[in-house]
Amino acid sequence: MTATGALPRVMIRPRGVGRLRAGHPWVYRSDLDAEPGTPAGLVALADERGRPLGTALYSPHSEIRVRWLAPPDRAVDASWWRAMVSAALARRADIADTGHRVVHAEADGLPSLIVDRYGEFAVAQLLSAGIEAVRDDVIGAVRSVMAPRGLLLRNDPPVREREHLERTTELAFGEVPERAPYSEGGLTLVAQPWTGQKTGAFLDQRENHVRLGTLGSGARCLDLFCYQGGFALHLANGGAREVIAVDSSADALEALRETARSRGIGGITTVEANAFDWMRGAADAGEKFDVIVVDPPAFAKDRRSLARALAAYKELNLRAMQCLTDRGWLFTASCSHHVDRGSFFGMLAEAARDAKQRMQLVEIRGAARCHPELVTVPETGYLKAALLRKLGGSPI
Repeated sequence: MTATGALPRVMIRPRGVGRLRAGHPWVYRSDLDAEPGTPAGLVALADERGRPLGTALYSPHSEIRVRWLAPPDRAVDASWWRAMVSAALARRADIADTGHRVVHAEADGLPSLIVDRYGEFAVAQLLSAGIEAVRDDVIGAVRSVMAPRGLLLRNDPPVREREHLERTTELAFGEVPERAPYSEGGLTLVAQPWTGQKTGAFLDQRENHVRLGTLGSGARCLDLFCYQGGFALHLANGGAREVIAVDSSADALEALRETARSRGIGGITTVEANAFDWMRGAADAGEKFDVIVVDPPAFAKDRRSLARALAAYKELNLRAMQCLTDRGWLFTASCSHHVDRGSFFGMLAEAARDAKQRMQLVEIRGAARCHPELVTVPETGYLKAALLRKLGGSPI
């Protein structure tokens, strides 16, 4: 890749410069002084006076036109990509689980790049036109630093359409199986790299899966939106007397059952159903559980759907609170980045009030530490979660 001085130059207006200096790597279309008239790829940034700001990824069709990478004195070449992936890997050197995220996009200084590990295999997502333009360097860095048996590119998220990119799934090199086993808190689970959600599994809930497993002993448990059973399997493995796992996907439930059978884990009953309908029926029937997990998909796809999303989260959590035994545990999460922490915890307070239940906030939780949050980039902290415990009795 060429040195910064030889790259096309993009001049940034003061508002965009201020955003960069405040620690956020994105520059929007409205903050460009002029379009460079070049294809997607690397560009050199400068302020309106021509002072260099560094090297960035440029996406000519995205509202996020520029994603900053490196200062002016650092060439973004193949060795730079290797160094950045190596640094991200080193930050996770003490993670014992063989399934975890290695590169978490902006939080690791590599905007729009995701790299996950499942044992001997790696799965990546290139989510912008800029990163797609340097894919050879990215693939080379993953191959050199991580040395996986194979790398799969799960370039199928809808966000690629906004970048005028195709949504594809393709093998970059080596081999990646349909099912890839990986360890999580001493339990062996199975990812589906080619067809599963995200890159094959929900690695952001890795530490929360393990934490909930410690609450399972002797408990009657409910896992809503269970998908392939990360929570259900850990609860059952932790000694739960019963786990009911609810999801609308027959394929996900079959994967859960297959994993349970192969690991000798019993006590899980799978239910193919709409979680909202099932939860309303359970509450109306007076069902009680010692542990309930509410881990739905992202309801707020944009800011316009925020009010409707919060209403949906509230309904689920209100019903869950009604179905808890006294001193029962509720783990609840939202992966909608448009739902901020204040709105999330405000929703929980409203749900507890309307359910007429006293709920202790025992732990504020979030994504596993392999999904770090950059404090100047709130988008990296998309997963909000809480562990609550119900007190006996009702408010006056």
